[in-house]
Amino acid sequence: MLREEEVIGSIRAALEREPRINLHSHPMGITFADRVVTITGEVGGIAAKKLALSIAAQPSPVSGIVDRLRVEPSEAMEDGAIRDHVCNALTSEPAFQSYSVRAMVKQEMETVRAVEQERFFEVEVTDGVVILNGSAESISHKRLAGVLAWWVPGSRDVVNGIELFSNMEENDDELVDVIRIVLEKDPLVNASQIRLRSNDGVVTLTGTVATPNAMRAAEADVWYVLGVNEVVNQLVVLG
Repeated sequence: MLREEEVIGSIRAALEREPRINLHSHPMGITFADRVVTITGEVGGIAAKKLALSIAAQPSPVSGIVDRLRVEPSEAMEDGAIRDHVCNALTSEPAFQSYSVRAMVKQEMETVRAVEQERFFEVEVTDGVVILNGSAESISHKRLAGVLAWWVPGSRDVVNGIELFSNMEENDDELVDVIRIVLEKDPLVNASQIRLRSNDGVVTLTGTVATPNAMRAAEADVWYVLGVNEVVNQLVVLG
């Protein structure tokens, strides 16, 4: 079995080789004990976070990961403002009109919107980390709620603990459908010009976008979706 320093060394070397992770501008702390890797630090984006966690899990002695990575926020926001933005996004989403929404305010759960249904979301924010709980009717709704939380500029991480009414089987078609919905909601992206395919959580984007910013936004949107493990961005910028 690899020794502690060998495991850490192999993980750090793999992180260095991944061009979407920049350890020089965003250093990470890595420890290994009792077959569990703990990885800490702030990364530049959601892709770097997911890729780092995937890389850290690869050495054969590793049986668990403690994720303490946070994403650098696009805008500094207080927890209360983040919480309010997440709640507003959930209550404004047409797909969630039958959901009650509650929020943790000063250690007490307050009702934001009450609906006489079993579906509900609970929102808590601590140090920029959005914690979602509740009960959703589908994996698509769970995924969409997570993306809406990620889209709040101050969010540094989203812990999606929403449970499902039934154990719906996840598949690539469902994942593509919810990604399509997410892209259509992003004003920076013309979703009609983008084609999607997924193979076991590896999502490939093809088609055209108007600007480099639109290309980056589309890729980030896909990474935000729970269950996406890799994004192959083959979009072409017109002009």
